[in-house]
Amino acid sequence: MLQSYKGARILLVHAHPDDETINNGATMALYAALGAQVTLVTCTRGEEGEVLVPELAHLASSESDQLGPHREIELANAMKALGISDFRFLGDASTRFRDSGMMGTPQNDRPDVFWQADLATTSELLATVIDEIKPHVLITYDEIGGYGHPDHIQAHRVAMAAAERANWSIPKIYWNTMPKSVIADGIEKMKALGSDFFGAESADDLPFAKDDEFVTTLIDGNEYVQAKMHAMAAHVTQIALDGPFFALSNNMGLQVWGNEYYTLVKGERAEPFDEQGRETDLLAGITFA
Repeated sequence: MLQSYKGARILLVHAHPDDETINNGATMALYAALGAQVTLVTCTRGEEGEVLVPELAHLASSESDQLGPHREIELANAMKALGISDFRFLGDASTRFRDSGMMGTPQNDRPDVFWQADLATTSELLATVIDEIKPHVLITYDEIGGYGHPDHIQAHRVAMAAAERANWSIPKIYWNTMPKSVIADGIEKMKALGSDFFGAESADDLPFAKDDEFVTTLIDGNEYVQAKMHAMAAHVTQIALDGPFFALSNNMGLQVWGNEYYTLVKGERAEPFDEQGRETDLLAGITFA
């Protein structure tokens, strides 16, 4: 059981609404419940996302282009489910950044998308947030953004550059990760259902699946997994309630969403450790100030 963390501060930097819940929902709910200040910065409003709900298809960028404002509402509902009150978008009304779409698409070439944004400008905006909240922990993506989406890569670049630019020195920085052993188990269980959800024969085929040795930290958020599932359900346009995310949880047990994995890239690993030598607390070893 982790201690009370009143006074501790955690900052997460994500690309689109729903990324935070899928990657870190249980972690966010856990630390918020323990008294930590959890701040989420989302870099775009996800305007180019695929709309999975037919009755909301008119919101898509190819139709009325109103998906961004709708996803703002989804994000607010998801944060309520997780118990998070401090969530923001990068920049303000005059400097907002649009979802970049995928590499090689016409959307990716628009001058107002996040991928095309000036790194000095975006990192300075985030550095201002860092100096305001003075986080003890920063969580973001790895250098390929997990799976190569340009906005995820850019979020990584901005977060790491902002951490260098800010006056406040963040004690520990983590990148989201997913061990191959967990993905391999998921692939086999989904195959048994006749599902090709992962789109791969093995974990080795997936860029976001990392060798287990790269996993430095495992957060057991299983007490908060229902909050995470409610938050996932709040992202109505992006996550279908009868889709593979929920099928995966039903057939692997909710632990697949309650356990969240990280790689420590700045700071020192600190006890307590699990039987595999992984940290079990992001805030371990930090003196709060």
